[in-house]
Amino acid sequence: MATDYDAPRKTDEDAESIEALKERGTAKGASSIDSEDADNPSFDLGGSDLSDVELDVVVLPQQDDEFTCVSCFLVRHRSQMDHETELGPICAECAG
Repeated sequence: MATDYDAPRKTDEDAESIEALKERGTAKGASSIDSEDADNPSFDLGGSDLSDVELDVVVLPQQDDEFTCVSCFLVRHRSQMDHETELGPICAECAG
């Protein structure tokens, strides 16, 4: 939603009192989740102890048809290369 910064601000008379807001309660359709919780969801694992679990991840070396962008340092496919500088290749996303 766009904000018009040139519009006049509300006066104290326009603002609702805290008591009126408390009486009105939670708005219909409003989520009971705080905005902080929505940004950083946490998951309850039901008391599972995962301290003895090992995760095995296979890391492949860079392939012949891949390059590392010198701007974002991500490994990309050659089809995503935009141009090459004296420092190295630049991906299309960083060039845009």
